[in-house]
Amino acid sequence: MCGIVGGIAQRNVVPILLEGLKRLEYRGYDSAGLAVINNCEIYRKREVGKVIGLEALLEAEPISGNIGIAHTRWATHGKPSTANAHPHICRNKVAVVHNGIIENHELLKALQLKDGHQFTSQTDTEVIVHEIFNAMKTVDDLVAAVKLAVKKLEGAYALGIMSVDDPNVLVACRKGSPLVIGVGIGEYFIASDVAAMLPVTQRFIFMEDGDIAAISLNKLIIYDADDQVVNRPIKESKLTADAVDKGDYRHYMLKEIYEQPFAISETLEGRFINNRLQENSFGHNAAEVFDNIKAIQIIACGTSYHAGLVARYWFEEIARVPCHVEVASEFRYRNPVLMADTLIITISQSGETADTLAALQEAKRLGAKYSLTICNVPESSLVRESDLVLMTRAGPEIGVASTKAFTTQLVMLMLLVIVIGRRFKLTDQVEQKISADLFSLPRKIEKILLLNDEIKVLAEQFSEKNHALFLGRGAHYPIAMEGALKLKEISYIHAEAYPAGELKHGPLALIDADMPVITVAPNNSLLEKLKSNIQEVSARGGQLIVFMDETIVPAADDNVHIIKVPQIENEMSAIAYTIPLQLLAYHVAVLKGTDVDQPRNLAKSVTVE
Repeated sequence: MCGIVGGIAQRNVVPILLEGLKRLEYRGYDSAGLAVINNCEIYRKREVGKVIGLEALLEAEPISGNIGIAHTRWATHGKPSTANAHPHICRNKVAVVHNGIIENHELLKALQLKDGHQFTSQTDTEVIVHEIFNAMKTVDDLVAAVKLAVKKLEGAYALGIMSVDDPNVLVACRKGSPLVIGVGIGEYFIASDVAAMLPVTQRFIFMEDGDIAAISLNKLIIYDADDQVVNRPIKESKLTADAVDKGDYRHYMLKEIYEQPFAISETLEGRFINNRLQENSFGHNAAEVFDNIKAIQIIACGTSYHAGLVARYWFEEIARVPCHVEVASEFRYRNPVLMADTLIITISQSGETADTLAALQEAKRLGAKYSLTICNVPESSLVRESDLVLMTRAGPEIGVASTKAFTTQLVMLMLLVIVIGRRFKLTDQVEQKISADLFSLPRKIEKILLLNDEIKVLAEQFSEKNHALFLGRGAHYPIAMEGALKLKEISYIHAEAYPAGELKHGPLALIDADMPVITVAPNNSLLEKLKSNIQEVSARGGQLIVFMDETIVPAADDNVHIIKVPQIENEMSAIAYTIPLQLLAYHVAVLKGTDVDQPRNLAKSVTVE
């Protein structure tokens, strides 16, 4: 969740580090800091709040250096404060930035206090810098000291380290948390993801678990987990620096909502020949894997979990294959029983979600033979650890509240339903219809986006509301869950979602004029049941907002506000109906004056438990 940036160059790295921190703001944070070495002295600046505050501090009290590390912190151990902000320094000799959690920090701290170390923070990170300082007393250089120190660390970490005793070396370490190395011309950089370094390079090395990199101006040496020198390939990123700019949009989230038609088109591109989905687009051995599948187990967190819940309806209704879905943090700890020949599907925008990674590893330990990940980030940990990989091609998603990543995940899941369904009950006729509906989906979403102004006006009804209830039936129940999540994430309104049929089993007691009820009502086989649920709410004075298929003729009701949604047939409606709910959450958040792209307490990529 934290963001790391570092660099060593023949120029002042402070502006580069600051720009990198700004480009990592989307990950979520509560403080920021930066340190450089100049004339064998460490100079550090830290500030609680946004990077702009750190930038102002540096303008007032400039520092410079050709080697430096920087950090945006999301509080885990210790509250947000200047003292807890990174980098952390030991006796003006060693400086460290850290992403992750050191699980044995209390034990290490007790030992270090006996050694005479003074602690200036409440963080688990400070034990790292003291451990490196201790190790430097016994070895000749910083790299050797780091190798000794990390052997004592239990947990997950990505580290950027520098020392005045070895002022021309930047050390990077990775275990469980992502870290990449940017390769420039006579200079190197490190960061939590490539977005931070796009202004200075498009050439990257993705560190593997257990790697330690010794970086100097003219040399890069990477040691693997067995302390062997290894060559990691340099990858050329297709992203450009402006790919993560807002453009003319007020917020990244709004930009990403409007990018969904293009993102879905990109997701479908190249996977069909003569309108038939090609199985080799899933991987060279995909057909062999799919031939042996007898059940599906989906593991994910947050929005990706909601995508999995939608897919469960599709897998079982369309393909007629058993499908189970579970939150990753629950799966990994409950000692689950897997059916034979189960395909493990992990879903993650970042590919670095700690619980999902651990759940995949647990599934493999339990004997799962086949794994597939749906992800938006090439070279991420989930991508590397899975047998098959489906890239969503959504492009960078900066807003914490996921939008285009979610809809492209759903598209990829439908493609999976097709290829696996061929082996079960999916007929050619149904497959052709679904494929045609997928290709028409971007145009239909463009029509739904034309509802923006109407939804913006509707959002005014929420300006004084503190609670909301979302209802859906069938595959649209998870869409209601996603709508509730979006509203609570960015507007801080308490929101819950229920299957509409569950109203009588408790939620109906909450209904009154102050509890808006948002319902998605496509024209499908469950419509009449849903209409009954709507009447139950209206009869009790509830304020109803219904996103309804334009072909439906509703009964007149003063308590019901209807937004007519362009007709979307069959399974595609679950994907399409998420768009108006995204717009509603966005406009309510804008009216509330919240930080839409970086909501409080949340991070884009949850890389720790």
